[in-house]
Amino acid sequence: MKKIFIALIGAMSIAAVANAQKKTSGAIQFENTIDPAAMASASGIQLTDQMKARMPSSSKTNFELLFTATNASYMPVEETEDSNGAGGGGGGMGRMMMRFGGGGGNREYYYTFADKSLVEVFDLNDTTYYMPSKLTLSTSGPIGSFRMGGGNPNDTTKAKPAAPTIEVVKTDSTKQILGFTCHQAIVRSTRAIKILDMDKNVVEETKIWYTKDLGFDFSPNPNMWTEGAVLAIEGRGNSSIAKSIEYRNVSSKDVTAPKKAKLITPEEYKTKMENMMKRFRQNRPGGGGQIRAFGMN
Repeated sequence: MKKIFIALIGAMSIAAVANAQKKTSGAIQFENTIDPAAMASASGIQLTDQMKARMPSSSKTNFELLFTATNASYMPVEETEDSNGAGGGGGGMGRMMMRFGGGGGNREYYYTFADKSLVEVFDLNDTTYYMPSKLTLSTSGPIGSFRMGGGNPNDTTKAKPAAPTIEVVKTDSTKQILGFTCHQAIVRSTRAIKILDMDKNVVEETKIWYTKDLGFDFSPNPNMWTEGAVLAIEGRGNSSIAKSIEYRNVSSKDVTAPKKAKLITPEEYKTKMENMMKRFRQNRPGGGGQIRAFGMN
């Protein structure tokens, strides 16, 4: 009888250890939605009917977060689908919004929980780069900057737009996401912009829903994080929401950044993107675009 009791205790201990290990690794599926027209409107841009017709009404991309007790990876699992298809050039605009809008596109993110560091891995001009970064709250606001423009992009006589004022408001609101109690933080950005020579203050609000029950820090948009593991980000025209979770074994290889990539600093990346946008504007008929969008923070 004593041997049976000891065997039973041993089996229960093994099951408890296995269950504990199981809870420290797994996969969370996210769905990202972007509506370019709504995002532009949130930034104070007035779009013509023709411009709206060339934009997809929405683009959806599925992402997967793989996590262990110490690390995680976050990357797309399928191609972007535009609700309007690619007709009228809308698909191209949708892909541009994903690439320049931050927190998405074809980028892969690798997180280290101990120091909240991460590495972004992406392809640019046929080269694979990795860019060290950290979970943070962007000082450029909830949405990548949109500016009405035209004219000479090389004109240095004009003052650069002032950085927006960022305010974080923690509320008492909670909701259940995947069975976790998530708390709400509202990121409020106020920026002064000029539209058709008129000064205007544009206020954007993004809701962040985070939980501390998962035991690690994470955000589907690394530049939109306050604390805990973010399971939903809700902005005007864009959102990232966790749809399902599965606890299972995850290989350390799956949450480790690839070693065959070239280091690029945020400053070098910003310069490259600005040069690309400059060439893009110069190559457009008439020069100088009506909408310029890029997600550098």
